[in-house]
Amino acid sequence: MSSSPLPQRPDLFSTRQAILEGRSSAAQEMAQSLAIAQSEACAHTFLHLDAHTAAAQAAQTAQASGAQPLAGLAVSVKDLFDVQGQVSSAGSRVLAQAAPAAADCPAVARLKAAGGVLLGRTNMVEFAFSGVGANPHYGTPVNPCDSATARIPGGSSSGAAVSVATGAAFIGLGSDTGGSIRIPAALCGIVGFKPTARAVPTTGAVPLSTTLDTVCALTRSVRDAITAHEILSASSVPPGSKPLAAYKLAVARTTMLDALDATVAVAFERALARLRAAGAQITDIALSEIADLGTIQSRGGFSAPEAMAWQRARGLWPAQREHYDPRVAQRIALADNMSAADYVSLQTQRNGWIGRVELALAGFDAVLSPTVPITAPSIASVAPSQGVDAALDAARDAEFWRVNALLLRNTSVVNLLDGCAISLPCQAADELPVGLMVWHGAMRDNTVLRTAQLIEAVLQTKSSS
Repeated sequence: MSSSPLPQRPDLFSTRQAILEGRSSAAQEMAQSLAIAQSEACAHTFLHLDAHTAAAQAAQTAQASGAQPLAGLAVSVKDLFDVQGQVSSAGSRVLAQAAPAAADCPAVARLKAAGGVLLGRTNMVEFAFSGVGANPHYGTPVNPCDSATARIPGGSSSGAAVSVATGAAFIGLGSDTGGSIRIPAALCGIVGFKPTARAVPTTGAVPLSTTLDTVCALTRSVRDAITAHEILSASSVPPGSKPLAAYKLAVARTTMLDALDATVAVAFERALARLRAAGAQITDIALSEIADLGTIQSRGGFSAPEAMAWQRARGLWPAQREHYDPRVAQRIALADNMSAADYVSLQTQRNGWIGRVELALAGFDAVLSPTVPITAPSIASVAPSQGVDAALDAARDAEFWRVNALLLRNTSVVNLLDGCAISLPCQAADELPVGLMVWHGAMRDNTVLRTAQLIEAVLQTKSSS
């Protein structure tokens, strides 16, 4: 691996402290954010960059914003969120001519009220329907973790992740339906927190699945993830008082540890060893209920029928199907194989499954798993040849679906659980990024965040590399 040439920018917490102490200003920090956002490192990352507005707003708040949580610093917004006067196109051509939003959605309004300055709208998988991060309409943002090979960023919040990983933004507002925050966090070497879905309003966001969609953010540290969650959820995360040794942690063996590539396997086991050495109580459990998901979703999941319903209601599907990303259209079309009875049965079976998993996890504060089982493959390995070579296209399509299934496998378990989860880096300095996922069921957000903060402290000690 060849490491990224980009300098590592301090996190939001440290940068805000520098502003408060007079060592920097919002204007200086915004100038740096804009320089990165306009550099080659962020090619295909922003669909719209508010350079002039962002610079002006940062200059206005340079002296007065330090007391605010975001201190006039740069925030990026995934292209599916409403920002007053802008079009929410969800990375799609078919929404590019939609009417501009009449008002900011709640998530954007809360970030602004906290002192965040919107840098721009970030690229994404069309309609958020893939974990790979590719977009044939607007290009695919390149994962900044490797300067030698152009690798996928993960999705669907691809541009949001790259904006944070490069240092352009301090918070990347995104969404997570099956892993769309945690997958790119893991592949790009940053932090992504998916709260319990009901914690943050989804109003004003183009939906993929009204059942599973979660509004959340990407950051460069767990303490920044806590700040972002407090703002987005309009709640407070109480300070932790217990040491890591007081938390009971589980490792789920069923499915979650299958087919790990060598880098992920080594990084995950090394992380567990370091945590045990630091006093963590870690117990292996079967959690065999995960294996039931294949049967529960045998006639399909929530995303395809719910996405199709929203798009049909707006005259987009199937009228404009030819203008969709073919791979996204293929997934939406799966809803044709699902009856109303199948959909109702899925809801019922999911509710029963949640109860069984909650019972199996009783007594544990959090579960530890690899966020995704692989490191980021190259963009070339999954990109179509644009019709130049049919055999190559078929091979790359097959690889795309294989990679997509692997990327979504672990993270989607938490969405179906209606749970909360955070991905934080656990790789060594000379390895491609690997994510450690800390997770549990619904409304355990504060415990998961505090546990992750303690874990991050252990993994970031010098001997971890």
